[in-house]
Amino acid sequence: MTDHTNPLQATLNQAVEQASQIILGKEHQIRLALACLLAHGHLLIEDLPGMGKTTLAHVLAQTLGLQFHRIQFTSDLLPADILGVSVYDRERNGFVFHPGPIFAQVILADEVNRATPKAQSALLEAMEEHQVTVEGETRKLPEPFFVIATQNPAHQVGTFPLPESQLDRFLMRIELGYPERQAERALLTGVDRRDLLARLAPLLAPQSIAVLQREVASIHIADALVDYVQALIAATRHPARFTFGLSPRAGIGLIRAAQAWALLHGRRQVVPEDVQAVFVAVAGHRLRPAGGNESGTAAAQSLLTSIAIP
Repeated sequence: MTDHTNPLQATLNQAVEQASQIILGKEHQIRLALACLLAHGHLLIEDLPGMGKTTLAHVLAQTLGLQFHRIQFTSDLLPADILGVSVYDRERNGFVFHPGPIFAQVILADEVNRATPKAQSALLEAMEEHQVTVEGETRKLPEPFFVIATQNPAHQVGTFPLPESQLDRFLMRIELGYPERQAERALLTGVDRRDLLARLAPLLAPQSIAVLQREVASIHIADALVDYVQALIAATRHPARFTFGLSPRAGIGLIRAAQAWALLHGRRQVVPEDVQAVFVAVAGHRLRPAGGNESGTAAAQSLLTSIAIP
């Protein structure tokens, strides 16, 4: 049964509604993005240019009241452009650290696969440890810390495919896709999305997000559902079908994401539908079907139909 008595729960629903007024017809993707943040994960959005990837990142940051920085990834981007650099200050007679754009609560790593692997790797420690090491000194990043990376399809010119180690740092990957006809009509004839974005009022604050992230860990998941998660993971480890299966980290992330999805819908315990709602987003970018005739996303969807629900 859904419980709407929690004031933060009600505010979450308002946040989804507000974001849906800007990103039309994509409520499921908005909820996945929110669940990813609440589960302490990072989000990868893969789609063609002009589909609303950047707008979604702006909307989430503004609606949630979080500090936002955008990093445009290009082929000449250097790690120092992301992390920051120390510059000699004559007045202080020493080096002064100038923090890079990574020091924000929501980071939009725009077109991340247009940068070289060296620049991409600068994100690794930040995403995993919520800290960066610059010139031998470790510096904490603000909390919450949420990376939203966008990438263009790999077949486009000038892209460097993200390695598996980088892909695995993203809890979820989503696609926005073309809008439905009615939503596209509203986009074509309505107010410019950038004007609407400027009017958005923050509905939450960093402290509220931290509370909700702690609540996610307290959402109950029954043993039978853990069995279901293990069955899904085990099905990805058959070498005849997959080059390699889901890692234990992916399994932990799947449970966290399902708990966050349950919280988003006002439930205090995970149900099978919560696992199913997030499974493709969590597993699709991690799976490599053997033979290469099927995408990871399609393989993840087919697994949901072949594994029995408890």
